[in-house]
Amino acid sequence: MSDENSLTGRVRRYARVGSAMAGLGARLAGERYLGLPIDRGRHAADLRAALGGIKGPLMKVAQLLATIPEALPEEYVRELIQLQADAPAMGWPFVRRRMMGELGTDWQSRFKSFEHTAARAASLGQVHRAVALDGTSLACKLQYPDMGSAVEADLRQLRVAMGLYERYDRTVSTSEIHAEIAARLREELDYEREAAHLRLYGEILQDEPRVAVPRPVPELSTKRLLTMTWLDGRPILEIAEKAPLARRNEIALRMFRIWYVP
Repeated sequence: MSDENSLTGRVRRYARVGSAMAGLGARLAGERYLGLPIDRGRHAADLRAALGGIKGPLMKVAQLLATIPEALPEEYVRELIQLQADAPAMGWPFVRRRMMGELGTDWQSRFKSFEHTAARAASLGQVHRAVALDGTSLACKLQYPDMGSAVEADLRQLRVAMGLYERYDRTVSTSEIHAEIAARLREELDYEREAAHLRLYGEILQDEPRVAVPRPVPELSTKRLLTMTWLDGRPILEIAEKAPLARRNEIALRMFRIWYVP
């Protein structure tokens, strides 16, 4: 078990997030009720640093909040969106042990190459680029250790954080939101379920022009490791900000069809 998911590791990360969230609550309350000026940019950066370090569901919730219009001040939204792009990755010794646990001691012989440094790191796992023995480019999504128990522990802590948000905006009841987030997080831990969804959507959307769905590689996948074909791309928000209107409209139509066709 990694230090971040041990009992002492969790205590430390809860303390970091608790301090950041308490500061956020105090600053929002001061601005709203007392008219006090705050340095939103500085505190937003502090909050992103704390959440990025802990990984897990609290980081995932921050990502979700960043996508809800007017849920948070713009400075916080800009910082929290970065959690999707630059979460701290775990090092090679950790990856090697985790891959050995999922595919066995000879796991490296099952790839032509496997990059030691993560291409992307996120809240529940990180992605490494690899090449199959037949030369196919692969993405290996490796779940962090003991994430099942870490998620359940963090979901309990999440109730406290959501209580803070409810004080900020009393028009929102957080109990059903918490239940929905809990259900989705538990689903995200099941990579076999995700692989099944990839196969299903690959079949459904195979005739859709300019739509690509990664193909899972079952012989290199487990419940906590999902290996699929690699697809290059760009963050959707980057396209939304920089692409010409015609290009944005084209992508919006394609996204609608991806939602509508199934």
